[in-house]
Amino acid sequence: MGDVLTGFHAAWEFESDSVLIRYERGIRTPKLFQALGVRRIPLAALARVTLGPGRRGTVVLRAEPRPGADPLMDAADGQLTEGNDPYRLVLPAEQEPLAERRAAELSALLTGSGPCDRHLVDPPEAPLRFKAYDGKASFDGGTVRFRWSWTGASSAKWKTGDQSFPVGELGGVEWRSPEADEGHLRLLPREPAAAASPPSRPADQDPAAVVFGRGYGRVHESLPFAAAVLAAARATASAAPVPVAAAARRDPADIAERIRHLGELHQAGLVTDEEFTVKKAQLLAEL
Repeated sequence: MGDVLTGFHAAWEFESDSVLIRYERGIRTPKLFQALGVRRIPLAALARVTLGPGRRGTVVLRAEPRPGADPLMDAADGQLTEGNDPYRLVLPAEQEPLAERRAAELSALLTGSGPCDRHLVDPPEAPLRFKAYDGKASFDGGTVRFRWSWTGASSAKWKTGDQSFPVGELGGVEWRSPEADEGHLRLLPREPAAAASPPSRPADQDPAAVVFGRGYGRVHESLPFAAAVLAAARATASAAPVPVAAAARRDPADIAERIRHLGELHQAGLVTDEEFTVKKAQLLAEL
């Protein structure tokens, strides 16, 4: 096809085997779209294409991804608002005839409809990071790290210390939008039994989760992060877990800072003498 439809906030270029979506970077463009930049959606990842009326003299072209095809939509789990839907192109009403032809042509090329057994759309690229309410999250493509905030993290999280999670040990992610109550990102373990059972601790007490809210963990920051982690975890699902003995030694400066924070908790009465002694010994053993 090779044609382009330019709508509000995005342009779709139709190719023989994919749709290339380029999102605008204007101040009115949703921040999630700006964060995504450019995405290539293989036709094999789409279940259907629809065209319908929009608001105030517009029409809406929407592509529906197949379940399991796009890590971003898998992580979102139906929580995105209409304005943040990356598969929705809003067009001026005068473009309806052209959009109708493109939708028909595209629909004729689609061959799949059921769930995909692997991701077909590329995830956001690492490294990625964002600031949650109770800590900072970072992902380098192989390991997720949570570094707790002195002011926001619960004493339970401070007692466990900063956390590192190799993607080979993860079975998935649980993303709860910061636009809803109790927004958070929780990392789920790879073990089938543990991943299938509901989490036993609230997110603010779980060292495998960071909490959103109050301007932290915003959609355009935390959702691409969750999608990248989810894609990496599924890509390495068949790999053997990394032996503990083979894990890299921790940075001495990082250990020293964690011991300092532990000492502050101890002085504040949030950690007992016994807990301080045991945790300090564990940290020193990581050197």
